Amino acid sequence: MYSNSFTSFRYLPVGIKVSPQFCSCACTGNPLKASSFSHPSSSNNRYLSTNAIGSVGGDKLAAETSLFQIFGTNGARSNLFPRDIRVLDAFDDEYGGVIVDPERLPENADAFAYILHSSLSNWKMEGKKGIWLKLPVERAELVPVAVKEGFQYHHAERGYVMLTYWIPEGPCMLPANASHQVGVGGFVINANNEVLVVQEKHCAPTCVGFWKIPTGFILESEEIFTGAVREVKEETGIDTEFVEVIAFRHAHNVAFEKSDLFFICMLKPLSTQIIVDDLEIEAAKWMPLAEFVEQPLVKEDSMFKKVISICIARLGKRYCGLSSHQVVSKFDGRLSSLYYNVVDTQDFNCSNC
Repeated sequence: MYSNSFTSFRYLPVGIKVSPQFCSCACTGNPLKASSFSHPSSSNNRYLSTNAIGSVGGDKLAAETSLFQIFGTNGARSNLFPRDIRVLDAFDDEYGGVIVDPERLPENADAFAYILHSSLSNWKMEGKKGIWLKLPVERAELVPVAVKEGFQYHHAERGYVMLTYWIPEGPCMLPANASHQVGVGGFVINANNEVLVVQEKHCAPTCVGFWKIPTGFILESEEIFTGAVREVKEETGIDTEFVEVIAFRHAHNVAFEKSDLFFICMLKPLSTQIIVDDLEIEAAKWMPLAEFVEQPLVKEDSMFKKVISICIARLGKRYCGLSSHQVVSKFDGRLSSLYYNVVDTQDFNCSNC
């Protein structure tokens, strides 16, 4: 974590004089007076400059942007250089950008506006690229300040809004917000060749009366196979065991212009008694497979028909789906689920799948 790239003292040789200058803060329009004094270092015979405390919008700032004019021993004027530029507490990311610490933001909007402007100037001089600014919902008053400074909305969650700022010229190279939602469906069939089906309370008019497999969305940080088992349990009360991913569908502009990934999972039932979720489900039952595939919506829809034919092929061991395997990659050292099928070359009909 860092708060200022100029925090280290700048030592000046003995005999150099330092005179205070006045500077104007462009972001507030109010001139700020930055007084200074010089004193010798106790450890060596050199001089260092220290800024006095300034005030912005009622908030005390430990350091302000100020300029010090250097004179040589003969009184000749030297160049100007910046000193103690106040920046927001932040972390460097691995791509040459900055992540602002949301826990250490200034206490009010005026101070935030001043320091944010100063921070951007500093980050530009340092050659930084993308700036990530996460504002908690309780600091929502800072959002219009950041937008006025040039930040753009990236995404929002229940407790915060994320804004970004791209410094270099040219197109922004920051990754976009999540582009997909992920759904799962559980194809559960028992020893009597009956499929676990539900009717939803809230559905499109074309789906009224249609018996379908239990479906739902994956939760954050949830595995595909875990989500499928959970959704079946929540909607029907049936305990299941994941077998394979049979197929998945990829569609676009499904909800709020987002794309959709939908994974059809084959699950093995571990219980039989149905307990309906009254909030989402109108009815649930075990339905003979032959009756299920004869529904008009299944017969008339090419995607439904194909999915069911794949599931039936899997039941007849003429098709192998994708099973889940836990692996660790050296790239990030994290445990991940890799989905692939394992086919014994001596038994290609998937009898062992």
